[in-house]
Amino acid sequence: MIKLSGKYSSVVTHILAALAISSIVNFSYLLILIADDRDYGPPELRESECQDILADVSGRLSLNPDGYGYLICDEGSAVDSIYISQWSIKRIEVSDGDHIVATALPSNNTGGHYRLREIKSINDIDFDYGTLYNRPGKGVDSVIQILFFLASSLLIIIILTTNIDRRKFSFNLLMRRSVWCLLLTIGIFFLAPIPDRHTGNIMPVFAMRTDPGFNSIVILKCTFTLVASILYACIYTLMYQRQGIVLENEKLKSENLATRYNVLVNQINPHFFFNSLNSLATLIRENDKDKALTYIDRLSYTFRYILRTGQNMTVTLREELNFVEAYGYQFKIRYEDKLFIDVEVDEKYYDYTLPSLSLQPLIDNAVKHNAITQKRPMHIYIGVDGERLVVSNPKYPLLNETSSTGIGLKNLRSRWQLITGHDIEIIDGNDTFTVKLPLQKSRA
Repeated sequence: MIKLSGKYSSVVTHILAALAISSIVNFSYLLILIADDRDYGPPELRESECQDILADVSGRLSLNPDGYGYLICDEGSAVDSIYISQWSIKRIEVSDGDHIVATALPSNNTGGHYRLREIKSINDIDFDYGTLYNRPGKGVDSVIQILFFLASSLLIIIILTTNIDRRKFSFNLLMRRSVWCLLLTIGIFFLAPIPDRHTGNIMPVFAMRTDPGFNSIVILKCTFTLVASILYACIYTLMYQRQGIVLENEKLKSENLATRYNVLVNQINPHFFFNSLNSLATLIRENDKDKALTYIDRLSYTFRYILRTGQNMTVTLREELNFVEAYGYQFKIRYEDKLFIDVEVDEKYYDYTLPSLSLQPLIDNAVKHNAITQKRPMHIYIGVDGERLVVSNPKYPLLNETSSTGIGLKNLRSRWQLITGHDIEIIDGNDTFTVKLPLQKSRA
């Protein structure tokens, strides 16, 4: 089934389905366009070529009340009359007094009447046995039949599939529409074009001289068109509903992802904000205006970064390292030559992406859970190992170590799983604490 997306995809899908149904209904007509002319007469009219055939005998038809008839031949003909069976009379639908030109065969019984082999014309109109099977002539007649059932099938499909609501469409609604299509199909039957056996012209069923209710071939065509169209509409509706469910699930998943991400980011912002205010308060108390102004400038940059990248979820490694430089300046002021952030990243990795604010909680943890002194300064290393960003720091345990809640690392791991689908690797060694973050190549 063709994928149901795009402005005109449904219309194209319906047209293709209607064309397929019409092609099946008129399959025999399509064969006519490429097949050789053949004798479509009934089996009893086809005899062995070895028998003597009486060609082009003309005369008037005389019908017997019992249903059979005789072709009373014109003067000068080789025979007086030709017997025509009741089956032929009924099938060919000739009338009493019709002028017929035909070929005849001798009777199987000695002295019996010649019998009809093949009709050539009726009332000076060439007769084609293919019309007995509702078969039109080649070319335009076949195209008319195909286009009519194409339009009929397409109309039924449109009625069944118009204004489908992915959530409210029900089987009862489909059944109600099917009833309307059934009534429509009855009208289609009476409008169906078929070749008139007396004139050879294409005419609607209701205009035929015979009883339209007994045109079984047209009934079969209309029935097949209705049933096939309803089946297609059911399949189309099920696929449409399934696609709607998939789209709705994707939308809910995206909304859930954004909500969870915002919650996680909001958990980071207060922690970062209060630490920044404490450092700024220290500079103000020391009355160091230059450092305070620089600190405010770097602090404003970090806040702008958080507000900007919070909407994008992912950033390039270049942007994250620029943030680390501004953020790390605040710790340099706070710890004065006792904390350093050593960045060793090749520029070829600068365009790789990662979730924003991934490095800030790792720097915070290194500061929070280690004793940073003049004798044991803290060096936080940031590098790349096999397309994984590596952040590590030595472990200098505090004398009064408090239990860690692990919120920072839990948030970081949750954000990586939500945004990238990958997990981070945390290595808590005896002397070094290391976190490895898988980078992603930029799609740009």
